[in-house]
Amino acid sequence: MGERRYSELEQALEIKSLRRIISAYLNYPDAAEEDVRRYERSFRKLSPTHKALLSYLPLKFQRIRRCISVNSYFIMSMLQAFEPPLDMSIDIDEDEHLENTAEHYHPEIPRSSERSNWSRHSESITESNSLIPEPSTFRGENSLPRDDMRSDDKELNGNAIMDGATISHAQKKSCGSDKDSVGVAAVPAAHCCGSSSNGNVNSSRDWMDPSSQLNVPPVDVDKVRCIIRNIVRDWAQEGQKERDQCYKPILEELNHHFPDRREQSPPSCLVPGAGLGRLALEISCLGFVSQGNEFSYYMMICSSFILNHTQEAYEWTIYPWIHSNCNSLSDNDQLRPVSFPDVHPASAGITDGFSMCGGDFVEVYNDESQEASWDSVVTCFFLDTAHNIVEYIEIISKILKDGGVWINLGPLLYHFADSYGPEDEMSIELSLEDVKKVAYHYGFEMEMEKMIETTYTANMRSMMQNRYNAAFWTMRKKPQSRS
Repeated sequence: MGERRYSELEQALEIKSLRRIISAYLNYPDAAEEDVRRYERSFRKLSPTHKALLSYLPLKFQRIRRCISVNSYFIMSMLQAFEPPLDMSIDIDEDEHLENTAEHYHPEIPRSSERSNWSRHSESITESNSLIPEPSTFRGENSLPRDDMRSDDKELNGNAIMDGATISHAQKKSCGSDKDSVGVAAVPAAHCCGSSSNGNVNSSRDWMDPSSQLNVPPVDVDKVRCIIRNIVRDWAQEGQKERDQCYKPILEELNHHFPDRREQSPPSCLVPGAGLGRLALEISCLGFVSQGNEFSYYMMICSSFILNHTQEAYEWTIYPWIHSNCNSLSDNDQLRPVSFPDVHPASAGITDGFSMCGGDFVEVYNDESQEASWDSVVTCFFLDTAHNIVEYIEIISKILKDGGVWINLGPLLYHFADSYGPEDEMSIELSLEDVKKVAYHYGFEMEMEKMIETTYTANMRSMMQNRYNAAFWTMRKKPQSRS
């Protein structure tokens, strides 16, 4: 009875978390409009002489409003396509026990629960406009990992409250490198987006009704703005420079270490912290059975839409840089449009077996079924999202086959390093030298190492850009001696 009660309570907390995340997206237009009103209030405080000098600003504010409208249209289209894996109609607000427990609930701590509506659909992928299947499992959260917060905006930090969903032991196994489990997606569901079959628990869109919209803190809407910038990094032509800095070296290393890829038996590659899915897709196009793994519901709602629902290249337009007036070279730079995706995912030439698995990396892959399953693991701006980086490295070693390759690129801006709150957040923060020592302990040997200068979701026309001197290495797992 206790386990059942806990499961019901946990599911209620997950629904509450997902409502908050959806509300953050739905709150975007109002929050952006309030920013514009603040600009207008400041303008009205000017003296008549200064108003005359800056008489063009009211027109700029109206242009920003039109940009907000375009961004909001994309967000609403994305949410319309989203099929929540939970029954969002369940009333959870009257549960006193839930309210008393919520303050003690820490959803980042891995938990397990059984939930039948997260079953996998194994469907083949063709290079067409056909819908790409959805994944089966997810451990969500209510904040972006620190690597997804790396930006030119100081207001994002690691102190956000994090809410989550759970994943069952059986579901974790479905996220392996099984070549029969084919599908590309970024949001878990028991059915493909847009389908009303297969027992869809959310056939209506009541959860998008404004009357059910929650008031969320500004930091939640900041995460939506962060997603908009991440679209540029992963799926716009403007993000090509960053992709060349980060993804291209990784792809070249994979190509170097796996030169004889065969269509009948392609090598496998896992990409933890896959974000919006572009790197995992590029690896698939290179001839690998590629699986992205992502923890953030914010990320996965968006990546599912791009991977599953875009009909052609450059179908959508957003205005990603309108939310800050600082460090702009010109208003036209700040208000410039960005079209995406620069490639149509379903026509990109992916290898059969490309998939996205939602969930916490430790919870999903620290399982016996995953041991020695992968030919390669690629981590890009991921290692420092760990509570315990030693555990990450241990699991990477465990899931790689003997002789398998681990390619890493990124800094060590530890996600939980500045988490000052009522909970004593675990955060193991090692130097680069010590990270490598841990890797050697778990059976890795260095084959290539250098530093790469790069940015993360930077506005290339801004007067300020944060740059990282990122560690880039290829390590190989030494064959284990057999007694």
